[in-house]
Amino acid sequence: MHWRIIVKFTAILALFLGLSMLGPLLVSLYYHDGGSRAFLFSILTTMGGGLITYLLARKTATPQLGHRDGVAIVSFGWILAGLFGTLPYLFSGTIPDFTDACFESLSGFTTTGASILTRIEGLPESILLWRSLTQWLGGMGIIVLSIAILPFLGVGGMQLYKAEIPSPIVDKLKPRISETAKTLWKVYTLITVIQIVLLAAGGMTLFDAVCHAFCTMPTGGFSTRNASVAAYDNAYFDTVLVVFMLLAGINFSLHYRLLKGEWRIFGNDPECRVFLGIVAALTLLVTMDIYGTVYDSLDKAFRYAVFQVSSIITTTGFATADYDQWPALSQITLLACMFLGAMAGSTGGGIKIMRIMLLARHSYQEIFRIIHPHAVTTVKIGGKAVPGDVLTSIWGFFILYVGLFLVGSLIMASLGLDLVSAFSSVAATLGNIGPGLALVGPVQNYAAIPLLGKWVLIVCMLLGRLEIYTVIVLLVPEYWRK
Repeated sequence: MHWRIIVKFTAILALFLGLSMLGPLLVSLYYHDGGSRAFLFSILTTMGGGLITYLLARKTATPQLGHRDGVAIVSFGWILAGLFGTLPYLFSGTIPDFTDACFESLSGFTTTGASILTRIEGLPESILLWRSLTQWLGGMGIIVLSIAILPFLGVGGMQLYKAEIPSPIVDKLKPRISETAKTLWKVYTLITVIQIVLLAAGGMTLFDAVCHAFCTMPTGGFSTRNASVAAYDNAYFDTVLVVFMLLAGINFSLHYRLLKGEWRIFGNDPECRVFLGIVAALTLLVTMDIYGTVYDSLDKAFRYAVFQVSSIITTTGFATADYDQWPALSQITLLACMFLGAMAGSTGGGIKIMRIMLLARHSYQEIFRIIHPHAVTTVKIGGKAVPGDVLTSIWGFFILYVGLFLVGSLIMASLGLDLVSAFSSVAATLGNIGPGLALVGPVQNYAAIPLLGKWVLIVCMLLGRLEIYTVIVLLVPEYWRK
């Protein structure tokens, strides 16, 4: 491993984070919200530490990065982002407790959307923008952003790209990985801008439109209102957010191909068809469950069902209703959505639809072999055979995901949480969703979680965002051996 290179790249990341704080600083000066000094100190601390570290390591040659280097840069980079992200909260006094500040910061960068804040609407505008900006940066990936704007990172860019976006099958849209990263960020930015325009056109203030768009495309879920999107009670806003949450839950390479003129790409892609089909089926199921029991009109039942299902399955976490009060069938359906997640290559979390499809097809293949033991079969997606090592990796991921969920739930239960709260808090953070059920439901938050429980959930957020392997490999002794 090339430790000096790892330090050099994480120092560059710190410089980027410092620059990203300039936006909230300008907003603070515009609104006179009293947060300018906190952001100025945060910028000086973050960029100063990054610059000093970079200067000490700048003469280091840049070799071809290996897989271990990529894993280390991505893992340490995200931890570093979470730590520096606490500074505006701490310096402004918004969140004076270090653990709570780390929780809010990592929840932002990992696009989880779980919050410990009990009073959001009274916060300075600069802090609200920073919460949203951390999610927007974390959505497409801060390392991917680094690859996109620093050409010399392209030397080992593929290792960083694969470590930060460990999908079952990595899409490489351009010959050079730096060009792929730039393309993804351009598409991501374009869709974000379109959503801002549509929300503002519907009557939402420009500031709120920016903050909500910054939290929709990364499937983050932070809101500028205490009651989340429910505070607006606006069917137009609900519709716009549902559309863009689903767009964020679709593989971004498909958006690129759509913009290139492949108009039927969503219908032609097997994973996209399954994803949208699941959303439609679960929406119908929840609609029929809450119609007549929670809502008297069918259109209201559908409106709230499609929003909640879309929000949870894409792991965004916005809420327009207190689904904790819905019938058990609807709650179980939404809990299942937390595990399913969105498409591979999207900004959503969870297990991902691609993995679910491959697991289901591989299981069917094993059943088929019992009936026809001499048959030669392969698992295929879109007419292409899936390599055996990919299937092995997916099964390993699934076992680790379920195992971490059970271990995390046991720890949370041992801290005094009830069964539903323990299960849903781990499911919601490991899947990067945000709100869960009961104690951490859509009208609650994570402020009441014990200190140790918050750190357990912080680890779950990081594991979920980097899809387990990238973080957990650091705990394997063989990783550190030459």
